[in-house]
Amino acid sequence: MKKTMKVFGLFAMVCFMIAAISSCSRDDDPTNNDFFAGTYKGKVTYVDGSSNISKDNGSVFVTKIASGTKYNFAFSDGIPDLNGVEFEQQGDHTLVMIGSNGTSYIRIDNNELKIFYTKDGRTWTANCTR
Repeated sequence: MKKTMKVFGLFAMVCFMIAAISSCSRDDDPTNNDFFAGTYKGKVTYVDGSSNISKDNGSVFVTKIASGTKYNFAFSDGIPDLNGVEFEQQGDHTLVMIGSNGTSYIRIDNNELKIFYTKDGRTWTANCTR
């Protein structure tokens, strides 16, 4: 009987894990979720004085902070992260960085991430998709 209960418990746990994993979708929209985490892949670059990092197959892991308007961007390949960037919603499914201008711009939706961000003589760029 104990062995049957262990097998049943293991089966139930596997079913729960499959359901949890399959419920995560690439179609999750960062504008419609209270919490969001997603990986965008593509070209990422970072320039800091004489230091240059450029990867055609890099990635950016995006997380929405509990405040609901601030996001963190964790870059691959040793590129420093951008944290606490504030956004506003434009249209139904697009977020644009608050205070974006000609020298700093971040746009994110459920399929695409575009970054051109400068701060303290450093520049981050990303042209990525999910």
